[in-house]
Amino acid sequence: MIKFSKVEKTYASPAGPVPALKGIDLEIAKGEIFGIIGLSGAGKSTLVRCINMLERPTGGKVIVDGQDMTALSDSELRAARKDIGMIFQHFNLLSSATVYENIAFPLKLSGKSDREIKEKVEPLLKLVGLETKAGQYPSQLSGGQKQRVGIARALASEPKVLLCDEATSALDPQTTKAILELIRDINKKLQLTVVVITHEMQVIKDICDKVAVIDKGVIAEQGTVLEVFTNPQQPITKEFISVLLSNELPAAFRGGNISQEPAEDAYLLLRLTFIGESADDPVIADMIRKFPEVETTLLFGNLDHIKYTPFGRMIIGLKGETAQVQAALDYFKTRELKEEVIGYVKRHDSTSD
Repeated sequence: MIKFSKVEKTYASPAGPVPALKGIDLEIAKGEIFGIIGLSGAGKSTLVRCINMLERPTGGKVIVDGQDMTALSDSELRAARKDIGMIFQHFNLLSSATVYENIAFPLKLSGKSDREIKEKVEPLLKLVGLETKAGQYPSQLSGGQKQRVGIARALASEPKVLLCDEATSALDPQTTKAILELIRDINKKLQLTVVVITHEMQVIKDICDKVAVIDKGVIAEQGTVLEVFTNPQQPITKEFISVLLSNELPAAFRGGNISQEPAEDAYLLLRLTFIGESADDPVIADMIRKFPEVETTLLFGNLDHIKYTPFGRMIIGLKGETAQVQAALDYFKTRELKEEVIGYVKRHDSTSD
């Protein structure tokens, strides 16, 4: 559906050329919700704006539904943009127009009759849950309602692609959740390809099928959201995930330096990751019954969902005879989970002198 091939974007500045995108290769399949995440200035908004040519690449190609967007004439580009809707962080509504008029605006520009406009706008009002707000103005709406107007307006031309550029960044958590659910429902009902730009991993986790991590103008990592969450490869990806899935050691274990070598009275720290049905398995209880001589301490636990898939992380401490601890570790390798040895650490007594 969407393909970036060696896409470059460089801006001119008094200090010289500033590269924003460096040889981007990326494919987004039809009908999926694809997330692009990065820090401020990483190039994510520049990348998404290359899809509808709001930013023209200085090199490479952007193919959308078989069309090379970089090769289109101005008139051809105007026609192609009708297939690409876009919603923004700050809504970009006409303050002097009603909700109905804001949604109707692109239809009016394209020469639709009042009857045709009504036939399109009324179902869109229902789709985004604003049937009773048609005659109100943006100043009378909440942030979430304004974004719903923005979504309806973006859908007015019946696009094949919906671009969401930090669409929930200005919203509170509860409203963000509602807007993400709406985007997910629209993706299902209309079979749209949705591209989500964000700096929040929670957004990626909640609605996206795949994700690309962009860092300093390059794609650092990409894959299914489940793959990236459970097995992040790059430091920037691990940083995003660690913010969302805190696995900080308790205070009692922070005073000692983590070693990779066993030591007397030291705990082996183990990070366990559970995916899908394995998240419901009583793995720890089974291990304790099987190895009662190994002291087991639960240091951290979290169970969540990545879109619809259960996903859990846990940190435990194991202490005992070396052979028994190793046997317990080997036991985890036989179960449907991912285990990662953090190291060995002694409990730090914060009350001692």
